Amino acid sequence: MIRVLKIAAVGFVLFYLLPIGLAGALWLTGDAPRDWRAADRGSAGLLPPAEVHPGAVVRVFAARTVRWRGIFAVHSWIVLKEAGAARYERYDYTAWGEPIRVNGFEADGRWFGQVPELVYAADDEAAARLIPGIRAAIRSYGPRQLGDYAAWPGPNSNTFVASVLAALPATDAVLPPTAIGKDYPVDGRWIARTPSGTGIRVTLGGYLGLTAGWVEGLELNILGAVAGLDLRRPALKLPAIGRVGMAAVDG
Repeated sequence: MIRVLKIAAVGFVLFYLLPIGLAGALWLTGDAPRDWRAADRGSAGLLPPAEVHPGAVVRVFAARTVRWRGIFAVHSWIVLKEAGAARYERYDYTAWGEPIRVNGFEADGRWFGQVPELVYAADDEAAARLIPGIRAAIRSYGPRQLGDYAAWPGPNSNTFVASVLAALPATDAVLPPTAIGKDYPVDGRWIARTPSGTGIRVTLGGYLGLTAGWVEGLELNILGAVAGLDLRRPALKLPAIGRVGMAAVDG
């Protein structure tokens, strides 16, 4: 028993405390915006102009969140465009006003100075097939009233995006391990299929959980911090750091 506890303690230091400490040091010495009010929220140039791209588009983006919370977590959002539409639609879940915010920011905008990373992409016919389900999932999302947003353990922006993705038929979209709140159980169930439908997620209110799935990989959630392993697209998943290895999506 003592040996097992020692191994667990070493694992916790290596895979939780050390990555979080490293991420904190990088944040302190890096160029992340400190004044969020003046930070750039303009386009990061990740999408072509909607009027010159005739096909349907679905994108999920994530970017480090505001101020010190960016050490640990990203904010994620959904972008849609119907075939032939002249503009993109962006859906965020925020702490300001009514939680579900539509077109409050540039579709591919920097999140208060932080350049987004691409989490998921679908185009043309594949995107057109997904858009009705995405719209239905957004309309039916439960915690949408003033005061429902909770940065930790959820429901937050990552909870919202994870729930919408879970309502779609077998997508291979996977939010990064830094998407704190993605494992928060909006429906209250402590055990459920993973969003991809390829595995099982067990969670205790988002505070502690285990996920195992072919698309999601193996993830251990401790107080929202996720460490794990992706075998499908080989990579380590580390809290505060993110993926180390092959990217979760091409592009």
